[in-house]
Amino acid sequence: MGLCFPCPTEAAPPSPDLEEKRAKLAEAAERRQKEAASRGILNVQSVEEKRKKKEKIEREMAASVPPPEGGLRWTVS
Repeated sequence: MGLCFPCPTEAAPPSPDLEEKRAKLAEAAERRQKEAASRGILNVQSVEEKRKKKEKIEREMAASVPPPEGGLRWTVS
C-alpha cells in the first residue's frame, strides 16, 4: 500500500523565491509572445520592415494637409 504523505523525516524541497519565480514566468510569457508573433512567418525582418513602412506612410498621410472643405461635390440632376 502506498502512502499519500511524504515521510516525516524528509525535508520539503526548497521552493524558489517569489521574485525569481515571477522573473521566470515573465521571461516565459515574453518568449511565448515572440514565438506566437513569428509563427508561420519565414522572414520576420521583412515583415517588420513592411509594417514600419506602412506605419510611416500612414503617419505622413495623417500629417498632410487635409483637403479644403467641400472637396467632394454631389450633383443631382
